[in-house]
This record gives sequence, structure tokens and C-alpha cells, in this order.
Amino acid sequence: MRFSARVSSNLTPNRLSTALAGLKAQGRPILDLTVSNPTAVGLDYPDDLLAPLGVRQALGYAPEPFGMLTARQAVSLDYARRGLQMPADRIALTASTSEAYSLLFKLLCDPADEVLIPRPSYPLFEHLTRLDAVRTVPYDLEYHGRWVLDRASLERASSSRTRAVLVVSPNNPTGSYVTGRELREIATICRAVGAALVCDAVFADYPLAADRAADAGHAPELDDVLGFNLGGLSKSVGLPQAKLAWIGVSGPESIVRMALQRLEIACDAYLSVSTSVQCATGELLDRGAVVRRQISERVRANLLFLVSRTAETPACRVLAPEAGWSAVVQVPSFVSEEELILELLTNDGVLVHPGYFFDFAAESFLVLSLLPMEDVFSEGVSRIMRHFDCTGAAA
Repeated sequence: MRFSARVSSNLTPNRLSTALAGLKAQGRPILDLTVSNPTAVGLDYPDDLLAPLGVRQALGYAPEPFGMLTARQAVSLDYARRGLQMPADRIALTASTSEAYSLLFKLLCDPADEVLIPRPSYPLFEHLTRLDAVRTVPYDLEYHGRWVLDRASLERASSSRTRAVLVVSPNNPTGSYVTGRELREIATICRAVGAALVCDAVFADYPLAADRAADAGHAPELDDVLGFNLGGLSKSVGLPQAKLAWIGVSGPESIVRMALQRLEIACDAYLSVSTSVQCATGELLDRGAVVRRQISERVRANLLFLVSRTAETPACRVLAPEAGWSAVVQVPSFVSEEELILELLTNDGVLVHPGYFFDFAAESFLVLSLLPMEDVFSEGVSRIMRHFDCTGAAA
């Protein structure tokens, strides 16, 4: 049987997955510092938070390619909450940001066309683009006390086949913003090659550095390049199970109109967003603020502990995140990154992500989620730091 090359034929689990499965089978307790599911970290969700999904209005079905107007108006108000203007008639609802990316690849790209993606960044892009027969070309972010755009690498990456430049701001996992100046530079390159700007802002509600947040650039504020701004309930109110995300379209009016006409055809082919969640969108965005506050408090407290504890281990340093749910720790390279991750798991009982999962250019980096319960996080971080205290002493 022949299968499509869009899905990888390499189905062998990596060494970390195999080791983790073995430890779980033995019943070994693991401190998971990779967890990114807000519903699994002890937050106090109101018992009736999802009650709006059961309204009688959801018994009717009147499909709209971009989603119900009332739901899009609620999303428009949520943009306004963050000081951004995004009219409801420029918003398309999707079931997830992954689906949003797929729709945009269909809108913008022919097979073998290219999209530029930041490096380091979330590894999902490679899978999503491959599924749509699109190529990824990386451009670099560099750390110089904060993460900055390497404009030269972006210029080298762009070509006549470039159809979109993907920007993740705040970035996952670096937690860095793209500044307004950097975003304008990216827009200049987009215009030069006729590409669109796709800005993933799903972590925008979780600033960790107020001064950096003030410098952040926002795609909806650019009126000279076709832009797509992504968000969703998964991050903004900690409800990944609600399955609602959105695309806000910005840029020159004539180009936006053409993009929306074509995007409508693609959305109409799927109609993937449930009526129930659309009816509930406004209430979920309003009432979910209580969850958002808890997430903000959790990630700030965990980051504070991480910075304090890492400062006691001079061989390690936190690459200061500016927003989001993740933090990157640079550690000594006594062994390969893969061996280090396996040692931390099997010897110290702590699960973290290695930097190479996110395409870091060098070793060694650990990527930690800031979402775990504070006692789990503090114990896990302490074990990691003790590992390097001991290793450094032995060296």
C-alpha cells in the first residue's frame, strides 16, 4: 500500500518518548515540566464555565463560512480589550490555530511554495506545512540579552517562492516579542516579494515583562501589507477543549477584500466550528478571564522561582522570557542534549524538552513550561539545578 509523502513514514518513537513510556509502565513518578494543557495543572475553573455551550440557540443550524456574526463581534471586542481594532467582518472563525494555518496555506500557497518560519520556534510548523505540501524555510532569532530578529537571515531566506512570513509573538518557546520596528522590517520584506504576514499572537495575554510588552508590534496596526492575526480560546481563556480560534485579516482594503473572498471559499468547504461554541463565544471570553488571571499568576510565580533558583547555579542561566508559558534555560554541555534530557528523566525524575525539539542552533538548552503547579515546578527545577551543581563539582 502506498501512502502520501505528506505524512512522515518514520513512525519510530524517539528515545525520550521510549524512556518516558518505560518509566510510566514501571509506575515511576515523573515531575512533568513540559505540560502545556491548562486544564491539567490544578487551576480553579468555575463549575459552570462551559454552561453557555448548552443554550437552546445551539439546537439550530445556520452555517456561515466565517462563523456566526455574534461570535465574530465578540472576538472583535476581545481585540479591543487589547487595544487593537479588528472589525467583525474581517474575522474568520476556525476550530484551532492549526486549522487556521492550514486554511492560510491553502489560500496563499501552491504546492512547493515556501513560508518562512522563525528559528527557534514550535516544531508543529514542519508538520502543518508538510500536510499542505508547502516548504518551510527558517529565519533566525538571536539572543543578545533579549531575542532579536536576524534581518539578514530573513532576507537570505526570502525568494520568489515565498508566500508568507510567519511571526510568533510572543514566541513559543523563547517567550520573546517581535518589536514594532522588527515587524515593520518584516513587512518591508513581505512587500518586496509579494508575501503575506501571518502573526500568531495566541500567548499575547500573558506578558512577563511590562517594558517589553510596550515595545511589541501588532499585525493589525499595519495597513501596508496583507496580514493575518491568529488567536484562540485555547490560550486566551485556557480552554483548549472548546475548539475555537480565529483569523483577523488586516492590510490594504482592496487586497483584504480579495483575500476574504477566497478565504470564504476555503472556510465554506469545512464549516468546522460547532454552533454551540459560537453561541457561547462572548460569554466564554468574558467569564474565562478568571482562568486567564490564574494562568498569569502561575506563570509569573514559577518564572520568579526559576530565575531565583538558577541564579544559585552559575553554570546555568535563564534566557529572559517576555511573555507566554515557557522559559528557556541555557545549561553546560557536558554531554549531548539528548543524553542530558534522558539523564534528567531517568536519574532525577524530571521531564523537560530539549532545545533541539525547537530547532535551537546550538546546545545545550532546556525548555520548561511555566504552567505546572508551583510545588511540582519548584521541586523539578531544584532537581535540575542540583544535577548541574553536582556535575559542575565533578567536572
